[in-house]
Amino acid sequence: MKPKLTDLTDVSSVVLALEEFARLGREGFLARHGFGKARDFLVENPGTGELADSKAIAAVALKYQFPELERLRAKDFSGGEATVVSVLQRLGFRVVQVGSDWSRQEVELIVADYLSMLTRELTGQTYSKAEHRRQLLKRLNGRNESAIEFKHCNISAVMLEIGFPYLKGYKPRSNFQRDLLREVVSAQVARHQVIDSAALAAVHRPVEPAENVDFARVRTDPPRREAAVRDVAPEYWQPIKRDYLEREAHNRSLGLAGEDFALQFERWRLVQLGVGQLADRVEHVSQTRGDGLGFDILSFEASGNERFIEVKTTSFGQKTPFFVSAKELQFSRSNSSQYRLYRLFDFRSAPRLFELDGEIEKHCALDPATYRATFV
Repeated sequence: MKPKLTDLTDVSSVVLALEEFARLGREGFLARHGFGKARDFLVENPGTGELADSKAIAAVALKYQFPELERLRAKDFSGGEATVVSVLQRLGFRVVQVGSDWSRQEVELIVADYLSMLTRELTGQTYSKAEHRRQLLKRLNGRNESAIEFKHCNISAVMLEIGFPYLKGYKPRSNFQRDLLREVVSAQVARHQVIDSAALAAVHRPVEPAENVDFARVRTDPPRREAAVRDVAPEYWQPIKRDYLEREAHNRSLGLAGEDFALQFERWRLVQLGVGQLADRVEHVSQTRGDGLGFDILSFEASGNERFIEVKTTSFGQKTPFFVSAKELQFSRSNSSQYRLYRLFDFRSAPRLFELDGEIEKHCALDPATYRATFV
């Protein structure tokens, strides 16, 4: 006996399906359960913001809710607005309509609009995302606001690939029309001189230490690593003029301000744990002992065990890549039980922090940025 789609009433079963999707990645999840890619509707994981194929998620969620029943297959039901979308929305999940592939003209329009907003953001000018969406709706072929937001998030992912910051509020998401989008973004950025100047100014701007921070509101969960296809750039890919994210990583005033912030946070954390005597022993070792130890701050657990903290700071969004040295990577491996990486983001506006414990590669995909070439 098979359940009906309308039998899906358990929110936790949908969450379990979304978590399985995150673990296996899109290709693995769909292959395992015998579903194709969604053409129109994706459901959002409320914990991570990741989008998943709505029809497949509904079928797998039913299996979690009714493990004793036969599972639904793709041919057993439709995945349209009146069926899957209605059921998932009734349970409180956000469903995004992505529709058919975008034409080149549509992609050109939305990328130009995105770069216009990003230039304003980098130069401190005000603008309205809602107004930009409304204007785009008039020029695109029947797209709705959710499709536009989703494509903006796709563009954010491409911006990170070429070493650019991305628009706040549009977290990078693996894109579904990858080659055309990469080609258009690459071409427009290459001829967009104003955004080059704006990005350079943004990453080199001096930073003042954060003041009057409510540390109780600073911490957040780390972004979940996506199982995305990591491919070689095609021939049309324009050479990167500058990796602005790497340049920001060398902004010494930003790095020191972030380390000072983490130092204050650690002392506050230990006081909250009731071990204020340990707070007085927290040490900014990158300043007191030198910058080559593989970590920046020596702190403690409530038990008195040492905690080795590396601090990486960005003025940009939560998913902005960071850079680690070979020394830092090796130190995280050899001291995994005591190692913590504190990632500070949105530092200039409203500093937030998430923590990665143990080996760095457990949480992130590591790409070799530079190699040392020697003759001996």
